[in-house]
Amino acid sequence: MTDAATLARRIAQGHGDEPADLVIKGAKLLDLVTGDLVESDIAICGDTIVGTYGRYEGKRVIDAKGLIAVPGFIDTHLHIESSLVTPLEFERCVLPHGVTTAICDPHEISNVLGVDGIRYFLRSAEAMRMDLRVNLSSCVPATHLETAGARLEAHDLTPLMDHPKVIGLAEFMNFPGVIHRDPGCLAKLEAFSHRHIDGHAPQVRGMDLNAYLAAGIRTDHETTTADEAREKLAKGMAILIREGSVSKDLHQLIPLISRDASPFLAFCTDDRNPLDIGEEGHLDYMIRTAIAEGADMLATYRIASLSAARNYGLFDRGFIGPGKRADIVLVEDLAACSVRQVFTGGRLVEDALFEGRAEVAPVGHGSVKCRPVTPEDFRVKARDGETPVIGVVQGRIITERLSMPLPSRDGEALPDLGRDAIKVTVIERHGQNGGIASGFVHGFGMKRGAIASSVGHDSHNLCVVGVDDASMAAAASRLIEIGGGFAVADGDKVTAELALPVAGLMSEEPFETVRHDLEHLRAAAKALGVVLAEPFLQVAFLTLPVIPHLKITDKGLVDVDRFDFV
Repeated sequence: MTDAATLARRIAQGHGDEPADLVIKGAKLLDLVTGDLVESDIAICGDTIVGTYGRYEGKRVIDAKGLIAVPGFIDTHLHIESSLVTPLEFERCVLPHGVTTAICDPHEISNVLGVDGIRYFLRSAEAMRMDLRVNLSSCVPATHLETAGARLEAHDLTPLMDHPKVIGLAEFMNFPGVIHRDPGCLAKLEAFSHRHIDGHAPQVRGMDLNAYLAAGIRTDHETTTADEAREKLAKGMAILIREGSVSKDLHQLIPLISRDASPFLAFCTDDRNPLDIGEEGHLDYMIRTAIAEGADMLATYRIASLSAARNYGLFDRGFIGPGKRADIVLVEDLAACSVRQVFTGGRLVEDALFEGRAEVAPVGHGSVKCRPVTPEDFRVKARDGETPVIGVVQGRIITERLSMPLPSRDGEALPDLGRDAIKVTVIERHGQNGGIASGFVHGFGMKRGAIASSVGHDSHNLCVVGVDDASMAAAASRLIEIGGGFAVADGDKVTAELALPVAGLMSEEPFETVRHDLEHLRAAAKALGVVLAEPFLQVAFLTLPVIPHLKITDKGLVDVDRFDFV
């Protein structure tokens, strides 16, 4: 709530009766209604825009001649944990790219630490300069087929719903539970029926989609084709167009982007690491790519700001006009989305902006609780006939169900490098049951060695992919030693690593250091023959349960078509 004195100052400065706290002069303002570019002063009082389409005096004046002012960009769905840095480092990473609001789901850390992970994100949001909003994680664990580090029911989430940074309920991944009226799902949906509820509905169509939407779910970021998107739009669902480090749906969905459809669309990254942000950008990359591929420019900028804000009930932003939050991006060229200056809540994004932030103690140290492993733990029992193999598809988290005749020796199934079938093992890491399960995967191209990750959506158990048992044991053992992260091993030698001690998901280092280490890891994986552009995030998503595909869990290899063990 804004006090009377603050309101009086805003009115006086907007009326020109006293100098504005800040005036941006000389920029051309992009009118999100008409698409016109009009030179105008932008007057700001505190964190609020108080004047446009007029001339203003200011206590501080910034010359923006030659630049174009657009509203700050809004990432409507992401997991900050996938940036591999803490929330305070995340904002330092993405604010220079024009992202002034992010709506996160702390689903990953919640699956490791439960409510403590969500509270850590809420404390971080209170200290940040950008506006971080939180949707409360709805599916912990994501499925009964996995062993996570925590379980969250409706009664765990409702005490947090009135926190000022909370919007509503995060992506409801358990769409079978919704459709079949699982009591636990219904309890969460009922508790948040008066709030925003994000969706997660890959390939959900027809009557199943009707049932899912009837629960009050409003959005979907898992849509991968324009045809699927059009059905969802026709049924009133907002589509969040996603371009992450693994899931890359932008090019398939660009045909949707038009002025007519723009109110029902938004952009999101879901999972994007600092290496990709450094090389390509964030939402600025999505904007320039969409425009380059023929998307309407005005519609694209609407989607990145105004439509995103309105789809999430954030009516105080997404538009450069009096009374709106002063989130402003100055670009040199609209088509290139070449960001030159960014203002978040009326403050210029520069190094000094991040000084004086409240300290937020990291959580989740010691969360990797695996027992020691040996090469014998990675052996796979041979089976009669063909062996189920997970088929990885580059640029997608949805896997293929394959089967191959694999060689064997003394009752043990062996990798077949000629068919690009190598081992994959999941090691339960939360200290729940100590389970280990192994299978085979196709698509990595690996010729020797192993790579391992404690980032394993959604339960975040250790996942190891490799050619030989010794390398797999070395990579996994190193992650157990350092409290989680990524590792590459060749034989018994670890050739590259990145420690992620915050819940086994995030580094405590600056994002520049993490980016450098990721470059080293990528090179080390490539030296093993790996052909995937993002092998570590691909490992992280490799065992994600996506009906009706094959799934490895700590309980064994599961055929999700029948929900039985194979």
